[in-house]
Amino acid sequence: MSRIPQPFIDDLLNRLDIVEIVDKRVKLKKTGKNYSACCPFHNEKTPSFTVSQDKQFYYCFGCGASGNALGFVMEFDKTDFVDAVESLASSAGLQVPKEESHSKSSKPKQDFKSLYKLLADCSEFYQEQLKEHPDRSKAVKYLQERGLTGHIAKTYGMGYAPQGWNNLLSKFGLTEDDCKALITAGMVIDNTEDNKRYDRFRHRIMFPILDTRGRTIGFGGRVLGEENRVGADGKKMKGGGPKYLNSPETPVFHKGKELYGLYQARQANRTLKHLLVVEGYMDVIALAQYGITNAVATLGTACGEEHLKLAFKYTNTIVFCFDGDKAGRTAAKRALENAIPVMHDGYQIKFLFVPEGQDPDSLVRQIGPERFAELVAKGSPLEEFFFDVLSEDLDTTSMGGRARLSKLAAPLLHKLPKSVYRELMFELLAQRTGLNQDILQELIAEPVPKLAPDELTPTKLQSPDTQHDTPPPHDDGFIPAFDGEPTPYESYFAQQVPLNSTSANTQTQQLATHSSKIKLPAHKLAIRLLLENPALAHRIQTLELPESPETTHLLRLFHFLKLRENPTFNSIVGAWLGIFGPDAKEDLLDATATEVLGQAKKSPAFDDYQELQDALSKLQQQADERQRRQALSQLHSKPFNTLSPEDKQQLLDLLASGKSKTPSKTE
Repeated sequence: MSRIPQPFIDDLLNRLDIVEIVDKRVKLKKTGKNYSACCPFHNEKTPSFTVSQDKQFYYCFGCGASGNALGFVMEFDKTDFVDAVESLASSAGLQVPKEESHSKSSKPKQDFKSLYKLLADCSEFYQEQLKEHPDRSKAVKYLQERGLTGHIAKTYGMGYAPQGWNNLLSKFGLTEDDCKALITAGMVIDNTEDNKRYDRFRHRIMFPILDTRGRTIGFGGRVLGEENRVGADGKKMKGGGPKYLNSPETPVFHKGKELYGLYQARQANRTLKHLLVVEGYMDVIALAQYGITNAVATLGTACGEEHLKLAFKYTNTIVFCFDGDKAGRTAAKRALENAIPVMHDGYQIKFLFVPEGQDPDSLVRQIGPERFAELVAKGSPLEEFFFDVLSEDLDTTSMGGRARLSKLAAPLLHKLPKSVYRELMFELLAQRTGLNQDILQELIAEPVPKLAPDELTPTKLQSPDTQHDTPPPHDDGFIPAFDGEPTPYESYFAQQVPLNSTSANTQTQQLATHSSKIKLPAHKLAIRLLLENPALAHRIQTLELPESPETTHLLRLFHFLKLRENPTFNSIVGAWLGIFGPDAKEDLLDATATEVLGQAKKSPAFDDYQELQDALSKLQQQADERQRRQALSQLHSKPFNTLSPEDKQQLLDLLASGKSKTPSKTE
């Protein structure tokens, strides 16, 4: 793990001119001492967005967005703190230093900048061919027949891979190292048997695949003409070969972790009320052509748990849109199966099936975007689709049908994360079958049914219930093992509870069911999670922590977010500056000046809501421990022979609750 030093950030901001940074993204106009423009963060006709060159600060009188150059880049470019720092440092010609931790488990971070650059160059090459190549007419005709404009093609970076075996090799494979880089990037195939190298994509419409930072990481290619339907190795295949060909797995491209169109969806929508998951590249682009800019697609695979976790980082609602044929129903069942383990409270998943013979592309052209949006809003909720799928071929009016439904449903529902939603689903099953929940709980050990054929089963991922198997670290405020001559208090405790007793406070055990491996103070972790995803505050009913130097800003932030629907990072920081002053603002931002969380979020097992709950639980544990110490201190101040039976029982309880704690040196 590494951290960006705060002095570097301060020096970087001192070197930059916020007017120059903003003007590159939003055209500013000089108005007296300051600069103004229409706010890029909300729709307005009269400029209310002001940039102060003297204060190096921006503020919108309309929506309240405010901050410095770093905050503006984060909000406008829709990027995280570390990426924004690197972007600004690059524009200033500076190298971002990192403070390395001393953890033995830290591994050197691989640098794939040259690979990203090569893939970006390939994308630019394909786009140029779509405009200039002598044989581009067939590609252009295909796009025109699909009703796409030049603007939408440019937005999604569409291009053309010409016929021929060595277009990329000739342009970018000038040295042996260049050829190896093309092979690593998946753009060139190295056929060792024939001792030949050739381009993977030939005579295809090209769809660059971008990661969440907008970097090209791979490609999808749609063949032009049936005569060209051959495999990547250049040989004709039975059945005509693949119509769509994707990049292989590479160091920067993992199709099970990426969603096509997610970057464009985030750029086009300040907030994503929902994401529409469709089956193909052209569905995403055709919907965008009609103003529906929140569609994404998986990359030739079923929508798995990692896809869903990625999507839920940017929205609380996902709508699956499938074809109404048998293949579409099968894909929907696979999506349902993968959605169950990630359905935390506050998430919503719907299923929409377009009429058989249609797809989202053709349907939106036929009925228009307004009617299509109405259909999306009426999609079947997961709970409804779940019981529809399991009730197929069952007579649920009969006793045998209800018994079969309960045996099918209970093991699947057991895979839901422990939550209110899980309890409600079991309650719904109880209503449908007439069985009480105690009996249903006995059925969770039944074999988990497959909703889709075995050959379509996705790769199994670690269950959210078991992805953390170590207890959360505690502070060093534990009651140590007895050393030397025991005090009267310790002797009394030893008579009542064996020294190796595992007796513990029940509430503390419950709080320790999940642990975070992120080495940040709990209050800083909670603040950063809330700043990055303010919607998390609405998933927590109340936050009752004792006021302390660590919890002051956290409590203020929580109550601030609870009163607002969609606050931005900049509006939060601006409010802090105006309400609590510059020192308080810096204290709040202190939690964001670290790469630790950014690194952890790259893990497919990362769950920001669970991490927030863990941080809050740990803060509560620390508060309870402080109260326990205080009570112990008060009892220790009394002579032992003056303790009442109630005092002795309290002493016993306090010592027992502390005895189970394990010291940690990692805080």
